[in-house]
Amino acid sequence: MPRKPAPKPDVTAEADGAMPDISERADGPALIALRGADAPGHEFRLGTREYDWHHHLRGQVFCVESGLVHVRTAHGSWLLPPHRAGWLPPGEAHKVSISGAMSGWTVLIAPVAAQTLPERPCVVGISELMRALVRRAVTWADRDRLDAEQERMSAVLLDEMRRAPHEPLHLPMPTDRRLLRIASAIYEQPENGRTLEEWAQWAGLSPRTLSRLFLAETAVSFAQWRQQARLVHALERLARGEAVADIADALGYATPSNFIAMFKRSFGESPARYFASRGAQ
Repeated sequence: MPRKPAPKPDVTAEADGAMPDISERADGPALIALRGADAPGHEFRLGTREYDWHHHLRGQVFCVESGLVHVRTAHGSWLLPPHRAGWLPPGEAHKVSISGAMSGWTVLIAPVAAQTLPERPCVVGISELMRALVRRAVTWADRDRLDAEQERMSAVLLDEMRRAPHEPLHLPMPTDRRLLRIASAIYEQPENGRTLEEWAQWAGLSPRTLSRLFLAETAVSFAQWRQQARLVHALERLARGEAVADIADALGYATPSNFIAMFKRSFGESPARYFASRGAQ
């Protein structure tokens, strides 16, 4: 997985018509809510596509109602399954892959209003109140000024976003050059069955040093990180409709049942139920 380059304007998205200048707007309402769809020129375009590294003046809270969004930042990689909200602070450089997302929403937040939100990207849960407030706020998208009632509702929506619980869908990346080399190789080849000792030898450090540094830099063990990397790939493939047996084989699991067991330990339900339950919300 590449490291973050120097931030640059969102020229890729603007050229495709996915995100117009509204995401770069410093004036106007503190919160601007938009509905998403897979249509050329749409303000918040979805579907299946990739956007290269870019950033926005405004922060973004966004949600898809089907499919999956995979976001890469300097802090790591994280996933946005249906009915979970992703947060990107103002100016945060990111790269986005969208898989089969046909509808959703985004709230663009002015830098001043975003100061109470997390400093780093994350995935959060969505309350019924947040969902209802976003539906209302979407109807104000074309207004340059909000009335007093709308301002109060915007303040409540911002509070809901600030208080939303974080979801464990983040894949932190180490910064040590040797560890980053290992992490990038595992991310690109999740089926690789090398042991910790073999990876350590491959990168030129001792197994003990690999274990210690990986925990210190990512806050998870090497084994946990590798499992989370496989989950990243698994969720992307499931969102594209691939068969569980094919995914298990591609990720190096001996049998589909082994993969399903790992998935259930991580998310509390089988792959089929995970996506079905979120698609019904």
